[in-house]
Amino acid sequence: MLLRRCLSLPTADTKATSGRNGKIAAVVAALVMLFVAYELGVFEQVRNPAALAKSLVAMGAWGYVAFVVTYAAVQPFGVPGTIFVFGAALIWPWPIAFALSMLGTMAASIIGFSFARFVARDWISSRIPQQFKKYDEALVRRAFVTVILMRLIFWMPPLLHAFFGVSKVRFWTHVWGSLIGYIIPLFLMSFFGQKLWRILKGLPPSVWIEAAIGIVAISLGVMAWRRSRRQSVGS
Repeated sequence: MLLRRCLSLPTADTKATSGRNGKIAAVVAALVMLFVAYELGVFEQVRNPAALAKSLVAMGAWGYVAFVVTYAAVQPFGVPGTIFVFGAALIWPWPIAFALSMLGTMAASIIGFSFARFVARDWISSRIPQQFKKYDEALVRRAFVTVILMRLIFWMPPLLHAFFGVSKVRFWTHVWGSLIGYIIPLFLMSFFGQKLWRILKGLPPSVWIEAAIGIVAISLGVMAWRRSRRQSVGS
């Protein structure tokens, strides 16, 4: 009798209990990370990047923990991960910056994925952009390769974490695919971050103004093209 119970398939009640446990674990993990970041005093110094950098370096190993925990806790909910990755490249030597950026990015990806899958699946499903939804079929046919390519193309926006969470991609397929997809962009940012910063600091204000004008012009052009395309499709 006992052997039969052990070999029996999971019931609906067992699956429901497992789903509830997964939701609780995802919420608790996010709350714990936020609490640890608060206790480490990182949030109080975010408004002063120079002071924050000095504090993280002075904290030694605890600075590593503060960086990864803060990154993982806030990036899935809207804070750009590029800020953390670029900041790490300016604070630490590139091998340390690369390792910390990878840990923080992977932790943020897992939290965003878990939050979408176990906590707010229905609410998030209706808010996924069409540019991600068109990859649904590819994820069904070759999930692992598609995850790698999407991480290489789009990198780590919170909505991409959420998209993978509401898709049919398995948890570990998402983890390993994301890990491989992150290697190249994180390495490039970590290795060349300080060099890029020195170049950017040396640019005159006129270059920044011209770049801003160019970005605005391109954005307006893309918006106009999309509007005309929608109108042509609707007509």
